[in-house]
Amino acid sequence: MDFELCIRRLERDAAVITGLVNGIPDEQARWKPSADAWSMLEVINHLHDEEREDFRTRLDLILHQPGAAWPPTDPEGWVAERRYNARDPQESLEDFLQERTRSIRWLQGLEAPGWTLRGRHPSGFEMSAGDMLASWVAHDMLHIRQLAELHRQWLISSGKADVRYAGDW
Repeated sequence: MDFELCIRRLERDAAVITGLVNGIPDEQARWKPSADAWSMLEVINHLHDEEREDFRTRLDLILHQPGAAWPPTDPEGWVAERRYNARDPQESLEDFLQERTRSIRWLQGLEAPGWTLRGRHPSGFEMSAGDMLASWVAHDMLHIRQLAELHRQWLISSGKADVRYAGDW
C-alpha cells in the first residue's frame, strides 16, 4: 500500500469536503431527509470528532503503544449528546479543517512509521497501523458520498425540479 498516497488523499479529501459544505444555507446544513438520518452539519461534526478522538488517536496508539487499550468512542451517541445539529455550520467546518491540518502535519512528521504494527480494536479484532490509515481514507470516502447524497436529496425534496433526466443514483 502507498502510505504517502493515503496521506495525500486525506489532505485532498479536506478540500472535497469543504467544497461540498462551504457556504450552503443554514437550513440545508441542518436538514435531514428522515428522522434517523444525519444532516450535513452532523456529518461535519462527526468528521471533526472522529479526526481527533478516533483515527489519529488510535493510529498513534498502534504506532507508539501497540498493546495499549483504545479509548472508547460513541459516534452515534455523540450526534445527540454533543448537539451536532445545533452548532454553527461554518465554525464546525473550520474546526474539522483545523483537526485535519493537525492530522496531516502529524502524519507527515512520523519517522519510519511501523505500518505493520498491530493494535486491538475494543471489539477484539486486530488491525495494522496501515489498515487504520486506509480505514481513515475509506471513512472520508463514505462521508463524501453521504454529503453528495444529502445534496441530491435536498434538491429533490425542494419539489421544484424533476431530476429524472440526471439518471439513476
